[in-house]
Amino acid sequence: MNGRNGKMELLGKTPIPKALLAMGLPTMIGMMINALYNLVDAYFVGGLGSSQMGAISVVFPLGQAVVGLGLLFGNGAASYISRLLGRGDRETGGRAASTALYSSLLAGAALIIGTILFLSPVLKLLGATESILPYAETYAGIYMVFSIFNVFNVTMNNLVTSEGAAKTTMLALLAGAMLNILLDPVFIYLLDLGVAGAAIATAISQIVSASVYLCYILRKKSLFRFSVRECCFSKEIFSEIFKIGVPTLVFQLLISLAVALINMEAKEYGDSMIAAMGAVTRIISMGSLMVFGFIKGFQPIAGYSYGAGDYGRLKKAIKTAVLWSSLFCIAFGCIAALLSEPIISGFAADDAEMVNFGQNALRANGLSFMLFGFYTVYSSLFLALGKGRAGFILGALRQGICFVPVILILPGLWGANGILYAQPAADVLSAGITVFMAVGLHKELVADKFAGCENMEEVHKAIEEVREMAKKEKPAE
Repeated sequence: MNGRNGKMELLGKTPIPKALLAMGLPTMIGMMINALYNLVDAYFVGGLGSSQMGAISVVFPLGQAVVGLGLLFGNGAASYISRLLGRGDRETGGRAASTALYSSLLAGAALIIGTILFLSPVLKLLGATESILPYAETYAGIYMVFSIFNVFNVTMNNLVTSEGAAKTTMLALLAGAMLNILLDPVFIYLLDLGVAGAAIATAISQIVSASVYLCYILRKKSLFRFSVRECCFSKEIFSEIFKIGVPTLVFQLLISLAVALINMEAKEYGDSMIAAMGAVTRIISMGSLMVFGFIKGFQPIAGYSYGAGDYGRLKKAIKTAVLWSSLFCIAFGCIAALLSEPIISGFAADDAEMVNFGQNALRANGLSFMLFGFYTVYSSLFLALGKGRAGFILGALRQGICFVPVILILPGLWGANGILYAQPAADVLSAGITVFMAVGLHKELVADKFAGCENMEEVHKAIEEVREMAKKEKPAE
C-alpha cells in the first residue's frame, strides 16, 4: 500500500525536477538501451552486405506499425489513466488498463496474421528490390510471428509508466535489449544464420521483456489487476482511449510511411542508398527514442497535474521538460553531425557509396534534430492533457503533413540530395508551427485557471499566483 501511495506522491507532490528524474530517467535509460540494440542489430547485419542491411531497413516500417498498435491502446489509455488518478478515480483507471491490454493483443494478432498472408507484396510496396526481397522475407517472416510480444510490451510500457512505475519499464527494456545485444553475434555469425539469426535474437529479447511485465502483474505490484473480468468495452472508455490513441497510432504509421517513401525514392540509386538511409534512420531513432523515454515520464506528471487542476505545477513541468530535452537534442545532434563519417562507416561492409550517402544525410539530420526536443514535448503534452485534435495535428507534422510533400517534391528538383535533406526540411517546418500552437496552449491554460474560480476573491488569488510565477521566471529568462 505504501508503494501505491508513493506513486501518487511522485505524480502529484514531489518537486518537478526530482519527479521528472524519477519518472523520466529510468524510461530514458531503458529506451536508450532499446535503441542501442536496434543499432547493434543494424551493425551486425550491415557486416553481411548492403542487401541484407537494406532488408532490415525495408522491414522497419512493419515494426513501427506493430509498435503503433501497442501505442494506440497503451498510450491512449495511459493519458486517460493519469487524469483519472489525478481525480482520485482508481476504479475506472483499472477498467481502462485491462480493456486496453486485451484489446491491443486482439488487434495485434489480426495485424500479424494479415501481414504474414501477404508478406511479399507488402515488402515490395515498402521498397524491397529483387536483391533485397529474399533477405527481407526471411527476416520479416520470423520477426512478425513473434511481434505479438512486442504489442504486449509496448502496451504495458505505457500503462505501467502511467501509474508511476517507471523503474519496471526500465527493467523490462534493459533485460530484452541486453540479451539481444549478446545474442546477435551468436545467431548471425557463430551459428551462421544471417538475417534469420538477427530476427531470432530479437524474438527472444521480446519474450524476455514480456516476462518482466508478467511478473509485475502476477506479483500484484501494479495499481491495477489486468483481469479479463475488469475489461469494460464501453463507449466512454474507448472514446477516451481512441481520442489519444488514434493520433498516436497515426504518428507511428506516418513513421512507416516516411521510411517507405524514402525507400521508394532511394530504389533509383540502388541498395547502397537504401542501406545508408536505413542506417541514418536507426541512428537518429536512438536519439529520438531517448527523448520519447524522458517524455514518457513527463506525460503522467502533466496529465495528473492537469486532472488535479494544479496549473502552476503543470507549467513548471513543461518548462523543465523543454529545457532538458532541448539540451539533450543539441548535444546528440552535434555528435551526429560532427562524427557522421566514422559513425556511418561502422554500418557499411566496405561500401564507399553507402558511406558517402549516409554521412551527408546524418550530418543534416543531426543538425535538424536539435529542434526535436521542443517539438516532442509539446506534441506529447497536448495528448497528455486529453486534447486529441490539437495533439493529432501537431504530432502529424514532422513525418506526415510536412514530410510527405517534401519527400515527393525535393528528389525531383534536387536528385539524391532531395532524399538526404527531406527530413531536416520537415523538422524545421514542424518546429516553426509548434511555436504558434504552444503559445495558444499556454493562453488556454491561463484561461482554464481563471475559469475554475467561483468568486472574485479566488480570481484575485489566481492573478497573484500568475504574477508570482512570472516574477520567479523573469531572472531565468
